[in-house]
Amino acid sequence: MTGSPPVADPILTLRDVKTHFPVRKGVFKTTAGHVKAVDGVDLDVFRGEVLGLVGESGCGKTTLGKSILQLVRPTAGQITFHDGAGDDVDLQDLTNADLVPYRKKLQIVFQDPYSSLNPAFTIFGSLEDPLIKYGVRPRAERRRIVGDLLEAVNLRRDHMDHYPHEFSGGQRQRIGIARALAIEPDLIVCDEPVSALDVSVQAQVLQLLMELKAERGLTYIFITHDLSVTEYLCDRIAVMYLGRIVELADADDLYANTLHPYTQALLSAIPVADLDKKTDRIVLQGDVPSPVNPPSGCPFHPRCRFATELCKDKVPPLRPFGRNGHLAACHRVEEVMAAGIHSDRAADG
Repeated sequence: MTGSPPVADPILTLRDVKTHFPVRKGVFKTTAGHVKAVDGVDLDVFRGEVLGLVGESGCGKTTLGKSILQLVRPTAGQITFHDGAGDDVDLQDLTNADLVPYRKKLQIVFQDPYSSLNPAFTIFGSLEDPLIKYGVRPRAERRRIVGDLLEAVNLRRDHMDHYPHEFSGGQRQRIGIARALAIEPDLIVCDEPVSALDVSVQAQVLQLLMELKAERGLTYIFITHDLSVTEYLCDRIAVMYLGRIVELADADDLYANTLHPYTQALLSAIPVADLDKKTDRIVLQGDVPSPVNPPSGCPFHPRCRFATELCKDKVPPLRPFGRNGHLAACHRVEEVMAAGIHSDRAADG
């Protein structure tokens, strides 16, 4: 784990963020419902931290990341960007033209290194576009900056004149990171940046991300389904299920003191080499319910072994437990803790 940021200085504040997509049917494409991809998220992102956003496929992680960047416009809620100089702006209120200066501060590394680069452009062609947009006009200056960026991600300067097909997956992802760094952002959303890579290459890319964070004072929102990565990379972890955050805590506290049954199930699926530390696997029944027609009450109750009638009727609020700011959205926290799946790795350091 990277350690908590020294000062709780928010860079982003999310309040009741919802992103719903209409479901249209029939000849006249009438709206028959909505896909509730993000359904009421409250979250603070602190400057200088790595915030992990985890959950199964389809839980809304990527949609939330794109909503933060306004690549997908949220349906409701507030997403406030704090620039550190007292300028607090609700990104929801801005037009595309007004968003331009803020896009310089908020960037993304996409999941697929094979599709995120235009095969018709050289690497220089892909990386110079944001520089041109933000006022770097002399071509020689753009080539210097692109060369410096490639060296920063452990590639050679002359790679800028090559095409994407000439690089491996790991190299392409490094180029994607360089592109995100081109205009010196404050925050980068890393959307499953290593899931398409071999394990050995994953370690190299993760190490590179952490080195760049330390050198450039970056803040990351790290989206992943792999909790074995977030344990060592993230300062805090937010667990999402069906468009909602169901648990949020410091990484050490989340692994050592798991409060939500969904998080317990995710942790039990992490491979453990030491058989003495292996816990029983919690197998969740069924699939994630449809976000078009989510369950009443707690969205997790159809798959939860602790569910009661209260869980079926009432949505649990995300509320604090203990003294460490550990938040969970569960009516049965005491029962969950009694049957806890806790990580011995946190105690091992």
